[in-house]
Amino acid sequence: MTQGPSRIKVIVPIPMDEAGVANRAEQLPPEFVRPGFSPEFSAVRFGAALGDSYHDTMLMDWTVFQAGVTAEEEGYSGVLIDTVSDSGLRPLRSALSIPVVGPGEAAFAMAMMLGKRFTVLTMWNEWFPLYEKTLTEYGWWDRVASLRSIDTRPDVTELLAGKEEIIFEKLKEEATAAMEEDGADVIVLGSTTMHQSAEFLASNMPIPVLNPGQIAYKMLELQIELGLAHSKKAFPSPEVPKHADIRKGWY
Repeated sequence: MTQGPSRIKVIVPIPMDEAGVANRAEQLPPEFVRPGFSPEFSAVRFGAALGDSYHDTMLMDWTVFQAGVTAEEEGYSGVLIDTVSDSGLRPLRSALSIPVVGPGEAAFAMAMMLGKRFTVLTMWNEWFPLYEKTLTEYGWWDRVASLRSIDTRPDVTELLAGKEEIIFEKLKEEATAAMEEDGADVIVLGSTTMHQSAEFLASNMPIPVLNPGQIAYKMLELQIELGLAHSKKAFPSPEVPKHADIRKGWY
């Protein structure tokens, strides 16, 4: 019997229509996906709007967890969280035995392999608490040069389309300042919604610019190929799982 492709559940942490999900899925073009793998993007059904507050942070953690908690039962080989905030990452690792990867952890780890100090470059200051939370949890502040933003309200559905000339130059200016003033030798884009700017910045900066969604996806492919998953000593399964109850609130 021919084995089907390894299905990967990609969870978008903001509710949106099919067009919005398709825009985010463009970060993984067909030629980027290794044969034998099938990423499937889907958005949470309710919850946060912009990720701009602790209110939204809580909603993203909960709704991503809710959307992914039955992924193993549904036949997926892995879960990818489509936000650098890594929302719901640790609870999903507790609930699941299949690998779960977040773009924040994956991109920050890659940045530390490629340089000594990295800057997280994002759209606006309101997203700084997302990185403060994860970097504190991971204990990686000593490798952070700075958090920088272009102070521009993001569009998590339409992304950067139609704003390239203005947005890309602003990002380049801040990335250059991070390098020259803060001592950054690697730039990490602060959101998977910024993926459209990655190629421009990478070709216009003398230091690596990391596209977090792609790095996390390739990390997940690698873990699946190698038969690796998170340690259940680090992320123990609940003695009394509540998967069915969790999904009852799946609006």
